[in-house]
Amino acid sequence: MAHVLIVEDDPRIRTLLMRSLGERGHAVASAATGMEGLNLALETRPELVVLDLGLPDVDGAQVLSMLRAVSQVPVIVATARDDDPSLVACLDAGADDYVVKPYTAAQIEARIRAVLRRSGEGNGDRRRPLEVGGISIDVPARQCRLDGRLLDLSPREFELLRHLAERAGEVVTKKELLVEVWQQAWGGSDKTVDVHLSWLRRKLGETASEPRYLHTVRGVGVRLSAPED
Repeated sequence: MAHVLIVEDDPRIRTLLMRSLGERGHAVASAATGMEGLNLALETRPELVVLDLGLPDVDGAQVLSMLRAVSQVPVIVATARDDDPSLVACLDAGADDYVVKPYTAAQIEARIRAVLRRSGEGNGDRRRPLEVGGISIDVPARQCRLDGRLLDLSPREFELLRHLAERAGEVVTKKELLVEVWQQAWGGSDKTVDVHLSWLRRKLGETASEPRYLHTVRGVGVRLSAPED
């Protein structure tokens, strides 16, 4: 489990997050303002920061910029809208992921797991592309290539492919994808995943009946793996 710092001014959300993440085995610290969070991040050296963008003293994007000047700790930003211009600025400035309010404990836990998997034990490999066969995913640049050719992926298609590549060779259930990619509760519709998988297959030059990378395991989920020679 990880040492997580929560920077959130809403006391109700802060308390709920601390309790739920603590119950999942994480060591959790919190701050109610941007400057307090920045100081705590420098003093306690957390393994991951959950940063609200709407802070009362300093804008969350500014806190991220100041933090990035002195640390490469993974950061998940929390925003009220996924089309918020400040969210794009934060991702460009080095945020590792984001969650949209209101989110559940399961959703933030899934994001934390994904970000920590990508960051590994240290930060030295964070810019290394994810590679599965001829697929190469540059996560910071949010670009994906297939056999050297740049793919035109929507943001959701990119996130879906990235998540599957992070777990290449494993069967990932549709319910897991709904939580980790769509940030939906466990009652979401599998049809959403099916439609996006169909679009992604088309861009990878394959079909469900003749798969190369995306293999459906009936009744379980989907697996991304390199084509067999």
